[in-house]
Amino acid sequence: MNNRLRKITIVGGGTAGWMTALILDTLFARTSSPKDRPHLCLIESPNISTVGVGEATVPRMPGTLRQAGISERSFFRETNASFKLGVKFCNWNTDAEGNRIDYVNPFAHGQMIDGLDAAEYFLRFGNGDRDFTQSISPHDDLGRLCKGARQLGQPEFEQRFGYAYHLDAVKFAGMLTKVCTKRGVEHIQDEVKSVELDEQGNVSHLMLEHKGRHDIEMVIDCTGFRGLIINKALGEPFMDYSDYLPNDRAMALQIEHPDPEKIESLTRATALGAGWTWRVPLYNRVGTGYVFSSAHRTDDQAADEYLAWLGDSGKGATPRVIPMRIGRVRNAWVKNCVAIGLSGGFIEPLESTAIHMIDHAVRWFAEHLPTRDVAPSLRTRYNRQMNKLYDEVLEFICLHYRLGNRTDDQYWIDARTDMKIPDRLAENLAVWQHRLPMEHDIEFATLFDYRVYQTVLLGKQVYDTGYGTGIRERLRPLKKPIWFQWWKAAKMDLAQTLRTMPDHKTLLRDIRGELDKPAFGMEAAMKPTVAMPGTPPAPLVVQNMPSLDEIQTGQKDLQLF
Repeated sequence: MNNRLRKITIVGGGTAGWMTALILDTLFARTSSPKDRPHLCLIESPNISTVGVGEATVPRMPGTLRQAGISERSFFRETNASFKLGVKFCNWNTDAEGNRIDYVNPFAHGQMIDGLDAAEYFLRFGNGDRDFTQSISPHDDLGRLCKGARQLGQPEFEQRFGYAYHLDAVKFAGMLTKVCTKRGVEHIQDEVKSVELDEQGNVSHLMLEHKGRHDIEMVIDCTGFRGLIINKALGEPFMDYSDYLPNDRAMALQIEHPDPEKIESLTRATALGAGWTWRVPLYNRVGTGYVFSSAHRTDDQAADEYLAWLGDSGKGATPRVIPMRIGRVRNAWVKNCVAIGLSGGFIEPLESTAIHMIDHAVRWFAEHLPTRDVAPSLRTRYNRQMNKLYDEVLEFICLHYRLGNRTDDQYWIDARTDMKIPDRLAENLAVWQHRLPMEHDIEFATLFDYRVYQTVLLGKQVYDTGYGTGIRERLRPLKKPIWFQWWKAAKMDLAQTLRTMPDHKTLLRDIRGELDKPAFGMEAAMKPTVAMPGTPPAPLVVQNMPSLDEIQTGQKDLQLF
């Protein structure tokens, strides 16, 4: 008897529901014939709006779109997307003189230099006025100069540099709806009135407001923080992370670009008095928000602080408040139900991991795709994998707060001293006082490997402000000329990159098909895109960077050390 699943029902739309449908449909099309694929059906309430605000993603996203056969040009046009080269953290820490510092966590890693991580050379010798990220990648400079992620006229998904996207989450869900329904995913717009279980505790059917009984073989709960099936019907406990993370509320506003021609290719996370703000620059506007702790600010107090930070951009606006359920369900897969997206769990959006976690959750489910009688061993293995993913993200987010050193507000003191941290992170932090993070320190990494931890520790300048005192004297012996020669070559490459990369807005227009005449090379990097006759191109100012002539002649090299 054929015991294959004949139907998978997804309850809930938005990014979680429609990404689940897209990835499953894509994987089924690659691995099975049409007659053997489960039918996909998505039930979406017409009365519940998507939580989505301007959303940021991580570098897995381009590959997901490409695998699904979605045109990058269509994606940019339909979601008003822009490029994201990393996250710029502003004012999270202070330096040894008490000045607040900024640093970028880029979608790039330092190269190995003579068999060792560039981070070791940087910690030992420094690099003049340039910080670690500025020394290993162009991402900080590209973002500051509002440059794009690739040259004009390049093929879709071309990646010279690691990148992700900023996107409008509501428009993204709308685009996925069109793609999936065109490919055969059944779309039911109806309200789920009740969830019925059979004698074994499996979901047997849903009762819909208009269409009545909807039978279930396998159901995926994408109902957001409500957890309509996984929590309310199946009673799976929720594991609260409030002992680990201080923030439990957010508020959001969409604002205009201060200068529509200058679009930063970075997400910004700026620390305020009781949390942090995000800034996600899309093609047509900027998505902003304030993630904060209700134990340290009322909604009104947070709104005042947030609007003051926005300045003129926020005048007369009323931010909408979004309560956040921080934590995860004990098990994402219970009986014949899998919770994906906010229904499965949520760790605050500091590193833009929500879509990344949806992507992994769906792919792992497909790998464990059951028959109609679900084998318990499949559920057990899947749940173990998902719990590792949540642990990975939790540990990395906790790192940002534990290694903060601000003392100007009680929130930052409490976040550093009163919040729990996972045991594995505590053990690593004890080790990293004596050496930099190494590959074997991180047991599970889909996104945050040891090199990302190195970037945060060096970006926060923790080794200059009391953490790991004397670590430079304990580092293994390193040869300064090796670092010097590597950086000399890297500077030349960086200068050339910054001179030839187009500005971000021009690149987006090119991808969207809105440029009258595509430009290439040096001309594309300058403003205007093509210089007027007789007008020399404007000089390119690179932060803390010698001129190209000074680099080529070598006259500035020794001044860096």
